[in-house]
Amino acid sequence: MTERTDLAAIRQEYSRHSLSPEDCLADPLAQFSRWLDEAIAAKVNEPTAMHVATAGADGRPSGRLVLLKGIEQQRFVFYTNYESRKAGQLEANPFAALTFFWPELERQVRIEGRVERLPAAVSDAYFESRPYQSRIGAWASRQSEALDSTRTLLARAARFAAQYVGGVPRPPHWGGYGVLPDRIEFWQGRPSRMHDRVVFRAEGPGQWRKERLYP
Repeated sequence: MTERTDLAAIRQEYSRHSLSPEDCLADPLAQFSRWLDEAIAAKVNEPTAMHVATAGADGRPSGRLVLLKGIEQQRFVFYTNYESRKAGQLEANPFAALTFFWPELERQVRIEGRVERLPAAVSDAYFESRPYQSRIGAWASRQSEALDSTRTLLARAARFAAQYVGGVPRPPHWGGYGVLPDRIEFWQGRPSRMHDRVVFRAEGPGQWRKERLYP
């Protein structure tokens, strides 16, 4: 019998950096962009991966990892199937929480805000930039529905590939969302769990109040 790891004994001290309100830029989106650039430069694994938490009308939360595809008009942008579980929850309750975790830099960023669908033209432009097979995949996938076998999925992909040999239009059930933040928190790991936390809270268009939080 394999010996079970004592999870409570797992420890890691954080000491790479520190963070104070004075260290942060006045605009939290600019601060986020600075940290994202540093994560990319440090070759963090999947630096644009973010956990997206949503909750439907029943209040039951769910989460998954998706990729950030841009910051446009002060919104954090991602794309998905509009018939997926997350999309259904967003239609019923248009708020989300995003979390980025960059362990190599001992940092995380937490973002909360209202979610809106992107204009069709914006989704069209991004969809056109995707690789051909990814565009076919958007047609083939009935995201979040039950699938009897991989063979069925591959057959659907082959059918749409035969239908769209040249250009692949954006499916009407696929597009982007933008998260307009009203709260952004920057977390920097520190020794003895005395972590640095700086939170920005929106107080009006383009106006933010920042303060330090207890760890």
